[in-house]
Amino acid sequence: MANLNILERTSKRAYRRVGRGQGSTRGKQSGRGGKGQTARAGHKIRPEWRDIIKKLPKRRGHGKNRASTVDPTRANAVPVGLELLEAAFATGADVTPKTLKEHGVINGRTKRLPMVKILGNGTLSKKLMVKGCHVSVTARAAIEKAGGTVTE
Repeated sequence: MANLNILERTSKRAYRRVGRGQGSTRGKQSGRGGKGQTARAGHKIRPEWRDIIKKLPKRRGHGKNRASTVDPTRANAVPVGLELLEAAFATGADVTPKTLKEHGVINGRTKRLPMVKILGNGTLSKKLMVKGCHVSVTARAAIEKAGGTVTE
């Protein structure tokens, strides 16, 4: 009984002896599968690097059908929410990728300005003129509701 109390204190799960008895469910290989390295005590199998490296391109989207999964010419748009426009611009201001960079809403590290998409996150109460930016349907509705205009 003293031995059971120790086990109850140290672990939540009841201890089961393995490898004993013919008719038990924990006999013969005792839940370790077949024979070999995996069945031995203290086994450690190092990963097969070749298999891992072969799978890496697939995980990056460069699998067998690379032409249909990756378009290297497509520029990813920088998302800008309406709440950022509300905070950064005054009423009647022009919103372009250049002015967004000047106000610090987006960071353009390269000489070319990034493609910008305005999303409908938040609310807009100021009248803004949006030019040269992609605009989502909800953002367009919010800008036009506030009295602004959108020209792409």
